[in-house]
Amino acid sequence: MASLVQGCPWCYVGKARFEKALAAFPHRDEVEVVHRSFELDPGRAKDDIQPVITMLTRKYGMSEAQAEAGEDNLGAQAAAEGLPYRTRGRDHGSTFDMHRLLHFARERGRQTELLDLLYRANFAEERSVYDDDERLVELAAAAGLDADAARRVLADPEAYADGVRADEREAAQLGATGVPFFVLDRAYGVSGAQPAEVFARALDQAWGERPRLKPVDGGSGAADGQDTRDGGDAGEVCGPDGCAVPQH
Repeated sequence: MASLVQGCPWCYVGKARFEKALAAFPHRDEVEVVHRSFELDPGRAKDDIQPVITMLTRKYGMSEAQAEAGEDNLGAQAAAEGLPYRTRGRDHGSTFDMHRLLHFARERGRQTELLDLLYRANFAEERSVYDDDERLVELAAAAGLDADAARRVLADPEAYADGVRADEREAAQLGATGVPFFVLDRAYGVSGAQPAEVFARALDQAWGERPRLKPVDGGSGAADGQDTRDGGDAGEVCGPDGCAVPQH
């Protein structure tokens, strides 16, 4: 499970690095990835939109030069992962509606597609994703969602809001204080946009230590490894060679 926030550029980079590790993981087809909501500015007003550089100087006390250097570094990190990134001219605002829309998309099996489009629109494209709901509707439609249904979600401020808040409560319970934050098998946490090699090791460790089912003896007295195909009291099973047909 990956906990991500749509407005965080390090989540944009971290997601790419995690996916690189996951693509090379031998058990990739047995891994389910679920993206959870996390807001950096919960409660921020929808109309509170400002340039990223301005936000950085005000929120973190940076000089404008420091903020621009940080954006340049992020641009280089993104480029190394093959991701486009605009280091100047982006704006910043509330991501709550985007998270609600992502929950709607998850319900319809299109969450990953929408998340990727939102990331690219926010970090690489000139048009803002904060000042026009129709921009979000367009992205939802591009992800394969019904545009009118997406528009109705955005028009209702309570639609999927409980799901977003539940994700944020769960993140707090898991100890996440920032993002990106990745949780593997609800047992291992990886904080930050780590190199792909770190994610690869975490995947291997989580897979190797996942709990196994312990067989319960059904009364046949068969020990581990004993062949019970003679009928016994073992429950019938279907295996790689098919299903045995009872003989009468």
